Amino acid sequence: MGILLVGATTAEGETVDVRIDAGRITAVGALDRLPDEEVHDLAGYILLPAPAEPHAHLDKALTADRVVNRTGDLLGAITAWQAAWPSLTKDDIAERARRAALSGVANGLTAIRSHGDLSSVIGLRSMEALVEVRDELRDLVDIQVVALIALPTAGPGGANHRALLRDALDMGVDIAGGCPHLDDDRLGCLEACLEIAAAAGRPIDLHTDETLNPEVLGLRDFARLVASTGFPHGATASHCVSLGMQEEHVQKAVAAEVAEAGVAVVTLPQTNLFLQGHGHITGMPRGLTALRPLLDAGVTLAGGADNVQDPFNTMGRADPLETAALLVMVGHLLPHEAYAAVSAGARAAMGLEPVSIAAGSPAELLAVRATTLREAIATAHPDRLVYHRGHLVAQTRSTTVFADTERSASHDTERSHD
Repeated sequence: MGILLVGATTAEGETVDVRIDAGRITAVGALDRLPDEEVHDLAGYILLPAPAEPHAHLDKALTADRVVNRTGDLLGAITAWQAAWPSLTKDDIAERARRAALSGVANGLTAIRSHGDLSSVIGLRSMEALVEVRDELRDLVDIQVVALIALPTAGPGGANHRALLRDALDMGVDIAGGCPHLDDDRLGCLEACLEIAAAAGRPIDLHTDETLNPEVLGLRDFARLVASTGFPHGATASHCVSLGMQEEHVQKAVAAEVAEAGVAVVTLPQTNLFLQGHGHITGMPRGLTALRPLLDAGVTLAGGADNVQDPFNTMGRADPLETAALLVMVGHLLPHEAYAAVSAGARAAMGLEPVSIAAGSPAELLAVRATTLREAIATAHPDRLVYHRGHLVAQTRSTTVFADTERSASHDTERSHD
């Protein structure tokens, strides 16, 4: 049965009807209902290409109250989380990952890329749990699983971790990941991750330069290695915080190299605003990458939420409209640029087909109660309809009831005369 969306407002301000059939948009305009077609009235809603989450940690989600980050910074989060590794079971990881993923779906996500820990301590438990959730929820959301290899990665000390990464990819994990900027041998870690990804024919997504230290600039090394090897499977650099601390001419030069290499960059405002800057009492940096130079250079820029209520970010709502709002308020992007980062940019970084409100596009859609894109980002209204592969997979309706203030005032007056 096809679906006809009636009376929706587009980001460009047009009022249109949209026909969906077999997972795709088949027509846009003023449309008449076909026999047996299901009609969804979207009057009062803005219809948008569905957002995607290009960087999550579903294995860590919803642990903030039991795994406490004592210092509030990245090192404190890592220390607290690694101490919790022995207590984590596959079922526990899967249950929390499932809840966090479904929260994201309710908020409009139809695709999620989640990193999961891989180490000699936790073994393949996170991988097994995330693959299980990926397969279980595939009718609601497309989930990509990244094997986040632990340190050390390079050299003899990292041999066991490299073997685990190969095992994870062999068992069906989608993407190779790592943290070169935290490894004592940064370049060796980068080369090892890229080599394993290339051998498996999988994309690579690396935590890159998650630091305010301007002396750390692994993003440039990453871009140069991808370019020199001709790595063909898709490369993503997440965080890239230190680029925001560079001189403008360095930002522009690195952005040009990143664009030339075809490396996508994911900025993660929620978590990096939370973790970065603890040592800066005055003039605290914002903990974001160089958004404008990257966009100007033509780099694929994606925006993600990263952590959801865990020691790396004790807040987090799995809401792409919150991410977009922060990219406007903190990153100084325009609303349409911010939404593009959490939708078109995120999908491009994830290697997914583009989405638009046009015939032929995949029917990956989000309807939000609002009249403009700016209003949708600003209010993040809870009333939403989410379409994945042409099906309505989530719908939220809210009700607000205000007290009758006039009547209450009258009653108060009467009591005052008693």
